[in-house]
Amino acid sequence: MSTVSLGIPVVPPRGFGNISATEPFPHAAPRHLANGQLRANLGHATHTIRDKRLRVVSELPDWEELREAGSAIKTEAMERLPELLAQFEEQFTARGGTVHWARDAAEANAIVERLVRAAGADEVVKVKSMATQEIGLNEHLEAAGIAAHETDLAELIVQLGHDKPSHILVPAIHRNRTEIRDIFLREMPEVDPALTDEPRRLAMAARAHLRRKFLSARVAVSGANFGIAETGTLGVVESEGNGRMCLTLPETLITVMGIEKVLPRAEDLGVFMQLLPRSSTGERMNPYTSLWTGVTPGDGPSDVHVVLLDNGRTRALADRHGRSALHCIRCSACMNVCPVYERTGGHAYGSTYPGPIGAILSPLLTGVEAEENSSLPYASSLCGACYDACPVKINIPEILVHLRGEDVESRRGQKRLPSQMDLAMKGASWAMSDGARLGLLEKGLPLGRAAADRDGKITRLPGLAAGWTQSRDIPAPPAESFRDQWARREKTHVTREATTEGGEK
Repeated sequence: MSTVSLGIPVVPPRGFGNISATEPFPHAAPRHLANGQLRANLGHATHTIRDKRLRVVSELPDWEELREAGSAIKTEAMERLPELLAQFEEQFTARGGTVHWARDAAEANAIVERLVRAAGADEVVKVKSMATQEIGLNEHLEAAGIAAHETDLAELIVQLGHDKPSHILVPAIHRNRTEIRDIFLREMPEVDPALTDEPRRLAMAARAHLRRKFLSARVAVSGANFGIAETGTLGVVESEGNGRMCLTLPETLITVMGIEKVLPRAEDLGVFMQLLPRSSTGERMNPYTSLWTGVTPGDGPSDVHVVLLDNGRTRALADRHGRSALHCIRCSACMNVCPVYERTGGHAYGSTYPGPIGAILSPLLTGVEAEENSSLPYASSLCGACYDACPVKINIPEILVHLRGEDVESRRGQKRLPSQMDLAMKGASWAMSDGARLGLLEKGLPLGRAAADRDGKITRLPGLAAGWTQSRDIPAPPAESFRDQWARREKTHVTREATTEGGEK
């Protein structure tokens, strides 16, 4: 077992639940691009969230200082991770809780199943949790005969629609309200057949459906936005109150938390409670912030557990170029500004974490060499909008370039025929390494005008270039290259000087 420079062992994972993609991005993206309704839903939702965020962020004169503070705290947490995890375990245990360690999805799922059976339950209510989606907990419990009921409204829509989440913050962002009404009518027998697609009516129908689950469930499963090492405290932020119901009513509470969510001190929450709501929902403060520390006699669950999940995180931590991806606080700001995500949606990425953060996090957790991950670092224009929006200043474009390099290196030495891209890059290298060669090739540019239409645009090209013209047009090349124009200008300039000098003589 190797170790990284920070002193934490790199745990070899044995399975990643749902984190691996089932279809590479290049194959999935065209299908989603062709879905006009999906693109309309995504465009409306992301622009609405983006505009709200810009308004509330502009109210803070120290926003950039807050970003710097958030980045510094997360950097410190990753540098001290072994120490902080040990401190968290000590404090959580001292307050009546039980800590479990899971190196991968298989171990985490087995732990949760065992705890649910020990409680004598055959169903659980859940607070929205990316970690449990990552490990495929719902599917595991279902196979074991245990029903898992999502209580977040968007997660409920996804679950009842037999669908998959497509956004970190708004999992059902790809659905419009008419589609949601149809799902409720089909999947909720108790719903009034006259249910309309008015948002308030839809919310009330979901509330009535979930209230029975809250009052009957003996076990709840939650995620955690933060774990405080100093006090052994866990925290969940949410906007609907369903989290508060799950965290207080059941007898047994099981939290699945990625090890990177730990923070050193309670006072660090002061920074993240300003960064997270503004970056995620565009709100000044979160409607519901729940913090709990172990067991409180006579108040809330009497049997409290936390599963500390690795599942590739020590692997990511060992990558000195990419480890800052673990700073992510799951706000989804990067997704809402990404031109690629806005057009393809989260399903195209095929993994639990979509968008720009998913394009770096999934390869870091499970390896860029995996076939389903190797294309994700290329699902970006490298425009940098994600870096500008990230509340903890993760340099996503820089990590994407690093992962692209790793992908290229992983293919070295493989016996295969050169691809069109290989040949194109070899040709470009040959031409651009010599000015005379480049000038010679430029002489042929005017021939490209024959491929242009009457509007002076090239709309279809063969081979590798077809991927470019599928989504954009190329202006017809000029009749004369810049180098030729410059040479002609210089020649004219010299001629004029000679004429002037001759006249003066």
